[in-house]
Amino acid sequence: MNESIVETALAALGEHEQVPLFSASSEGLKVADAYRVTAQLRAAFEARGEKTTGRKIGFTNRDMWGVYGVREPIWGYCTDKTTFELKDHPVQRVSDFVEPRIEPEIVFGLGANLHPSMDETQLLDCIEWVSLGYEVVQSIFAGWKFAAFDAIAANALHGALLIGNRHKIAPRKSAWQRELASFRAELFCDGRASQSGGGAVVLGSPLIALQHLVKLLAEDPCNPPLRAGEVVSTGTLTLAMAVEAGQTWTTKVHGIPLEDISLRFES
Repeated sequence: MNESIVETALAALGEHEQVPLFSASSEGLKVADAYRVTAQLRAAFEARGEKTTGRKIGFTNRDMWGVYGVREPIWGYCTDKTTFELKDHPVQRVSDFVEPRIEPEIVFGLGANLHPSMDETQLLDCIEWVSLGYEVVQSIFAGWKFAAFDAIAANALHGALLIGNRHKIAPRKSAWQRELASFRAELFCDGRASQSGGGAVVLGSPLIALQHLVKLLAEDPCNPPLRAGEVVSTGTLTLAMAVEAGQTWTTKVHGIPLEDISLRFES
């Protein structure tokens, strides 16, 4: 069963096509089953020459759980085919995704391995840098309608990760910890205000989202724990917004020393 789902997901992601819900044709599928698919997706990515760069966390905004039928955050893999420096890739093509949406996110670069017993302060000791970036998410299921199993088995809806300027954690660790939980974010489309949010939307802080992922992976028999050198995108700071060709999206933050970022979409 998993092999068929993996093949279908890979083809849909590669061809930018939508497919029927996996959960509609098979009963009793559980989240644990979906993460076995995730492990097989990673193997398939690497078999075709891609290198895993890190993980993306999704659904860290609890207000979205009821809408999308999930009960906790989910995660998927990022690879060198989907991870970019924003300054080098300020334009994305909507045709490279299926029903794309944009999410401003905090991204961490890990400098050391993490352990599930670590508190926020200890996690910060293991983070080398922090960035404001974008994730482009997509749905290979029509209308963004799916169950949790479907979302996870589609690599947690990951499309692309674009990383902004990187800032070292060590020189001001205590300040980062405070600011990550309290800063505000504004998302603009073509100069017009679209959404607002901030660090507290992400399970209370992007650090808490990271902590959640570390604990989740500690109980996962199929996928490896986070390691030094990985990047982790921690979840959207606002609601995810649908994008169209010709639009330019800008994010401004307040209460944290991270630069404004912009991303344009073309056909």
